[in-house]
Amino acid sequence: MAAASQEHERLRRWRLVLGADGAEGTGHPLTGRDAAMDGALTSLYGGGRPGGRGGSERSAGLGASAPSAARWLGDIRTYFPVPVVQVMQRDAIDRLGLSALLLEPEMLEAVEPDVHLVGTLLSLGKAMPETTRETARAVVRKVTEDLERRLAARTRAVLTGALDRSARTRRPRRPDIDWDRTIRANLKNYVPLPGRGGAGTVIPERLIGFGRSGRSVEKEVILCVDQSGSMASSVVHASVFGAVLASMRSLATRLVVFDTSVVDLTDQLDDPVDVLFGTRLGGGTDINRALAYCQSRITRPADTVVVLISDLHEGGIKDEMVRRAAAMKASGVQFVALLALSDDGAPSYDHEHAAAMGALGVPAFACTPDLFPEVMAAAIARRPLPVPDGGV
Repeated sequence: MAAASQEHERLRRWRLVLGADGAEGTGHPLTGRDAAMDGALTSLYGGGRPGGRGGSERSAGLGASAPSAARWLGDIRTYFPVPVVQVMQRDAIDRLGLSALLLEPEMLEAVEPDVHLVGTLLSLGKAMPETTRETARAVVRKVTEDLERRLAARTRAVLTGALDRSARTRRPRRPDIDWDRTIRANLKNYVPLPGRGGAGTVIPERLIGFGRSGRSVEKEVILCVDQSGSMASSVVHASVFGAVLASMRSLATRLVVFDTSVVDLTDQLDDPVDVLFGTRLGGGTDINRALAYCQSRITRPADTVVVLISDLHEGGIKDEMVRRAAAMKASGVQFVALLALSDDGAPSYDHEHAAAMGALGVPAFACTPDLFPEVMAAAIARRPLPVPDGGV
């Protein structure tokens, strides 16, 4: 009986994978919930899965109206786990051209919010009518709040540690000595005093002091973010991290986004949703112009970290972009180049410009949101960056 049950389950799974047109060999009919799941898959991928070619057959399954698409979105949320739903939503938007339907409030209420959906909504920009805008903001807010819950506490903890270490000095003046840390660091040098009943003293071979601003030294961080269409996920994550960094009093954080123009969104950093709706995904890219703006805002190069988040496909003056990055680094700025800030896998990027950054001593690599706190901590402490495999 067990073997028969296992064989039945195997055929059932193959039937769902292959779809109706490719499943004759299984001899396994679908009923009930399985039939409904198959219908949802067929609407998107066609009857002959995998591959699902034949666009007219697929699109007919969802129809061209928001209500029918919204019903389909509700169905897949019933039948599949959230990660699968998010993948299917992305496929529906890409393969079936459903972006226009996202302008309808009932569609937005039916979707499962994720980073890619936020990127799609932001790319619609001014085409979004007022009737949809508030619903879209609610979707974006849910995603950013989920990201902040996942990333904020660890980011603050890692960076606070890096800032504390950066703030200490080993040759402090007497008023700047941190006696608590100094005593703990020198306990191995405890010497008992004769005739004092076990009392003794600690010889402070190594003094630890506070930094120039008391218990922490302020660092300046500039996030310079490419808002071309391919960088949508990176823009979403950068806005959340920008808000987290801005909430730390020991950091002065600036957020700059750019395409062929440059926009400073620093005054909106208290709300990632406002930041995201202040961006304009798509268009060209002028990295040199963006770096020139960032360079003009640097007042303390030795205490400044500039994080350029871009695929380095430059539409401006290419040689000037590299020269400007070199000048910033030579002035003492800690310069970081991230080809992406997302979980999307290996990005497409300009290999020549990435190699040029590497030649300046600026590793260019894709960074996941989970790795970003360590990257920032290393940059603040001026340690080697934790470059993953595949970095340039």
